[in-house]
Amino acid sequence: MKIPASATRHQWAGWRRWCFPVLALLALAGCGSVQPLRESFRATTPHERYAESLREAGLEGTALGRDWNAAAERALDAPHPAPLPFREAGYFPAEEPHAVGYRFRAARGQRFTAQVELEGAAPPRVFLDLFEVPQDTARPPTRVMSADTTSLTLTWEPRQDTEYLLRLQPELLRAGRYAVTIRSQAALAFPVDGRDSRAIGSRFGAARDGGRREHHGVDIFAPRGTPVLASAAGTVTRVDETPRGGRVVWVRDSERGLSLYYAHLDSQAVQPGARVQPGDTLGTVGNTGNARTTPPHLHFGIYRRGEGPLDPYPYVHPVRSPLPPPAADTAGLGRWARVAARETPLLSQPAQGTATARVLPRHTLLRPMGTSGSWHRVLLPDGTSGYVAIRSVEPVSRPIRRTTVATGVALRDGPMPAAAMIDTLRAGTSVTVLARFADFLLVEGTGGRQGWITE
Repeated sequence: MKIPASATRHQWAGWRRWCFPVLALLALAGCGSVQPLRESFRATTPHERYAESLREAGLEGTALGRDWNAAAERALDAPHPAPLPFREAGYFPAEEPHAVGYRFRAARGQRFTAQVELEGAAPPRVFLDLFEVPQDTARPPTRVMSADTTSLTLTWEPRQDTEYLLRLQPELLRAGRYAVTIRSQAALAFPVDGRDSRAIGSRFGAARDGGRREHHGVDIFAPRGTPVLASAAGTVTRVDETPRGGRVVWVRDSERGLSLYYAHLDSQAVQPGARVQPGDTLGTVGNTGNARTTPPHLHFGIYRRGEGPLDPYPYVHPVRSPLPPPAADTAGLGRWARVAARETPLLSQPAQGTATARVLPRHTLLRPMGTSGSWHRVLLPDGTSGYVAIRSVEPVSRPIRRTTVATGVALRDGPMPAAAMIDTLRAGTSVTVLARFADFLLVEGTGGRQGWITE
């Protein structure tokens, strides 16, 4: 943990012996050159290749190298919730290895995009990795994909409903601000011209024939003759007329391996073997086959070999939830602040009504590390993380009060009894109180030296 002023200088004294080799390594990495990999390691991702470069430079066994690897693991072990669509502005400190993880749920049928934007003329190199969370909690997350450090964008479609972890980690000894966005959209184009999922009148799984069978698709109602469109790029595999489906067209989705079924058409506009792109006309809406007693509609079905019919709704339903507004206040990211209100809840997610981890009394020291809408993601001096309302936080620059030390007390570099002692304050010493945490006060004495004393 970083403590302001004097404590920071104290920490840097222990880091100087690592700076020169690390900076040399960073200069080498910044030029796009990496140490040759050992054949036995077989690093494949930018994150793994950077970790290997630390090994090659002899830094893996140092405190700095161990802390960088430990930060990467903590980001996976204790990720922050990211309700979708999600956007957060964040900060990476330079003085300590740091990584951040975001956990979210993804539904099959949606296409997801995670993007990181870096601020500044010379931002740090950042490693972006996506992991799938296994249902067996005893197993570690499985890496799914990694971004190139020059693009920092990932796009994917899950095969099953599952949870994911997105990890961001910068290179060593480089600070920087970033913005991360995670959003989703329907994986397929809507198959009826001028309509959307609000035109769906019968959903997947609905009873048919008095409960003897289930509906293996969705019915999209539109006037007779409305164009029916290809939902994905692929090949027309079948154009036919059947007693149940009437005039039908089958398209093999070349990207996902899905079979797309268009039924009850009034007319068919393609031939078997034709290549189609999203938006190409396959035919027109009708009510042929066993739909002749119903209003015109398209029966749209999706099939996957080995699974059978899939629910088409999430594949064509657009996500209408807007992204949270841009962060309201990013100026204080990475700087120590304190609770301004009499007390404020530390929440588990950036939303009202979520679980409260603890209640923070007035003047509690905290460090905003991320901002999403009207919420700060904060880090407490004991390593606890959570969310507080931006309006409940203020800078520590303005003193709370002045106090006089009655007896000689230890000035420490952290709010805990085992923290290193910076100095001993003599009886009668006057100090300015800036913040508090637990039973400790953050104070500033003559000459601007800061540290912690017992309250």
